[in-house]
Amino acid sequence: MNTLVVKARVFKNCGHLFRLMTGNGHVTTGATPIGQFVQLVKRTVAHDPLFTNQALKGEVTQWKQYASGHTYFSLRDEDGQMSAVIWKGKCFIDPNIKEGTEVVVLATLDVYVKRGNIQLVVQRIEPVNLLGELEKTKRKLLESLRREGELDRQRHPVPFVPQHIAIVTGAGSAALADMHRLIENRWPGLRRTVIGVLVQGQRAPEEIVRALAVTRMLADPNIAEQRGQPPVDLVIVGRGGGAPEDLWAFNLEPVARAILASPVPVVSAVGHESDVLVSDLVADVRASTPSDAIERVVPSLNELQFFLDELEERMTVASRRQLTDCQQRLAVLQSRLRVAPLAGINRARTELMSLGSRMERSARQLFNIQSTRLARYESSLAAVHPQRVLERGYSMTQDAKGTVLTSIEGLQTGQDIFLHFADGTADATVVKTKQMRRNDD
Repeated sequence: MNTLVVKARVFKNCGHLFRLMTGNGHVTTGATPIGQFVQLVKRTVAHDPLFTNQALKGEVTQWKQYASGHTYFSLRDEDGQMSAVIWKGKCFIDPNIKEGTEVVVLATLDVYVKRGNIQLVVQRIEPVNLLGELEKTKRKLLESLRREGELDRQRHPVPFVPQHIAIVTGAGSAALADMHRLIENRWPGLRRTVIGVLVQGQRAPEEIVRALAVTRMLADPNIAEQRGQPPVDLVIVGRGGGAPEDLWAFNLEPVARAILASPVPVVSAVGHESDVLVSDLVADVRASTPSDAIERVVPSLNELQFFLDELEERMTVASRRQLTDCQQRLAVLQSRLRVAPLAGINRARTELMSLGSRMERSARQLFNIQSTRLARYESSLAAVHPQRVLERGYSMTQDAKGTVLTSIEGLQTGQDIFLHFADGTADATVVKTKQMRRNDD
């Protein structure tokens, strides 16, 4: 066991005793009690990210599994070793792990104050050779999907302005917070449904597959109409970065098949840019991070409005310029008619009428095309504008901090909330909450 050993020494410094004892044996200087010092060490270690969720590799020694369900061992290599503990039920332990097995652990450093022991608290442990086997399984899956043509299939196009996004990720995660923030910055009030899942561990694949089944249900127009909301037209599935084994759920066949089964486009946003997973290869869009996913699929409302304003101005200027050009050319032809020989008057008149007709038809056609495009953009923008949603009878709820509330989770009885309607705002207080039972439960 690694132990913090503090040895008290009595010495003189500048002519004064470092430790002065009173008649009853108590220290009269400002010396720190050892218990307080070890507590300080524990707090320091707990708040330092260097000692949290570290992936470590070494050989297992002193492996002991007790009747209490806890497992104690040491992790060593040629340069050193450290004690470690796996608390009962905290992680799966491969039965092949024994004395001498080389493993990779995900662990956090902790200090046992009563004894001053430093130890690793393990959240995950895997034999080193397991990652090699997982890579082989991943390659076989990719080969199978390639033979089936799934890697080269035609992808679903992403909607220009999504009306309802489903986000499958860890509930309360930093990745989810970043996505919420970016959506509100780019398109305030955009409808979204969050389906919280485990994104690592043994249960992660099952929960991700189940969540994607829910998104398929929410994408059904009939079900969406019954729920009084637009159908889901885009799905984002992912999580933040981590060790390769933490991301492995997104390399498994059930998750890949669930993505392929989606009737609407799916964005895979897992890990960092350097992480390439099976989900990235089968999804309709691969984003390097969750934040990148939002920037790819959610347009900026301000930028779009600026673009439409600029397009309208350019169409007006172009139309005026084309009409001016037509008038000038007609004037030139009329001038030439006045001085042309009488024999060519009829031919020139016919040419003039034909040219004028073609020019007028061309200008009208161009103007109609541009007007239609502008009307389509304006219609799309108006259809998904938050104000239009409110005018259809919906309302938007915010808490006292201005955060848009999309779920009853976190609501407390007596909490003040604010209801926004198409024509104003109402203050309200939560009297009672009732969880809607989902059809997939």
